[in-house]
Amino acid sequence: MGLAIGLVGLPNVGKSTTFNALTKTQNAEAANYPFCTIEPNKAIVPVPDARMEALAAIVKPERMQYSTIEFVDIAGLVKGASRGEGLGNKFLGNIKETEVILQIVRCFEDGNIVHTEGSVNPLRDVEIIETELILADMESLSNRMTRMERMAKADKKAKEVYDFAATMLAHLNEGKMLSTFGDKSHEAFVQLNQELRFLTNKVMMYGANVDEAGLLEDNEHVQALQNHAQNIGADVIKLCAKIEEELGGMEEEERQEFLTDMGVLESGLDQIIRKGFDKLGLMSYFTAGVKEVRAWTIHKGTTAPKAAAVIHNDFERGFIRAEVIAYDDYVKYKGEAGAKEAGKLRLEGKEYIVQDGDVMHFRFNV
Repeated sequence: MGLAIGLVGLPNVGKSTTFNALTKTQNAEAANYPFCTIEPNKAIVPVPDARMEALAAIVKPERMQYSTIEFVDIAGLVKGASRGEGLGNKFLGNIKETEVILQIVRCFEDGNIVHTEGSVNPLRDVEIIETELILADMESLSNRMTRMERMAKADKKAKEVYDFAATMLAHLNEGKMLSTFGDKSHEAFVQLNQELRFLTNKVMMYGANVDEAGLLEDNEHVQALQNHAQNIGADVIKLCAKIEEELGGMEEEERQEFLTDMGVLESGLDQIIRKGFDKLGLMSYFTAGVKEVRAWTIHKGTTAPKAAAVIHNDFERGFIRAEVIAYDDYVKYKGEAGAKEAGKLRLEGKEYIVQDGDVMHFRFNV
C-alpha cells in the first residue's frame, strides 16, 4: 500500500538493534559508532494478531498469512541535519517517504555505550530531532512561499494560500510542530501538506529503549518522555532492544515463557507493530478455509467491493455481494456452519463498510 513507518533517532540509541529485532533479521548492522546505518534498510513485518490463531484452531488450515507493514531503518541524525550536517539530507529525504515516525529514544544508562551528546537525556535527544524536523519544514515552506509570492499579488486564491502558509510558518518559527497546528482541515493546509509532505505533521510514536529493570518499572527517563509525549498527543511504548533481539531467535513457546518469567505480558515490539498498523489507518479482515487462513490489509472505512479488490481486481469489477460473519460470532459458533445456523451470517452489498475482524467471502461474476 506504500505506507511505511520510519525508525529515527540519534546515533547509538538502539535504533538498528531495534530494527534487527523487529524484523528478526540482521539486515541492519548494529555497531557502537555513529552512522553505521547509511542506506535505509526496509523490511516487511507481519502484524501479530491472536485472532488468526483462534480462526486456525477452528478451520485447521494448511497455512496462515498475516497482515504486514513496512518498517524503514533510517540513518542516525545529529544537530545540523537540516543544514546537511552528518547524513542529514539523506535522513530528511528518507523520512519524508514514510507516514509514521517511530522515534527510538535511549532511556537507559550504560557507560560502555557511547552517546553522541555525552550523556543520557531523552528530552534533549527528542528536542534535537524535532528541532531538525521543524527547521526542515520551515525551509521547504519558505521556498514554496517564495515561488508563490508573485502569483499571490495577482490572484486572490493564491493570496489566500500564501497568507495561510505564513501562519503555518509562524507556528513553526515558535518551535512548534505542525501536528499541533490549529486548523489542519483547511484546504490550504491539506494542499501544502500533500505537496511538501511536512515532516512535523506525521504521526509520531516514541519507543523508549530501556534496560531490563526499566521494563518492569518506569525510570525517570521514561517518565520524562511520557510527559513530553502527552503534551503532543503521542504514544510511548517501552522496549528493551537488546532483549527483543534475543527474543527474535526463539521459538514462539520459548519466547512466551521468557516474557512470562520476566513479568512482561507482551513484547514491546509486538506492541509497536500493532500500534503502528493502527496509526497508519489500517485494519484487517479475514478469509478462512482449509487451504489458508489469511488477514487482508485495508484502510479503515473501506467498502466491501474495495476490500474485495485487495484479493483480486475481478472481485471488485464483478462484485455481487459479500457474505460476512463478525469475528466474535465466527469464534463463538465455531465456524461458518455454526454461525450460519445461528443466523449470524449476513449478506452485504456495495455500500457496506468492512469492520475490523470481519470474516468474509465474496460473490462475484465477471
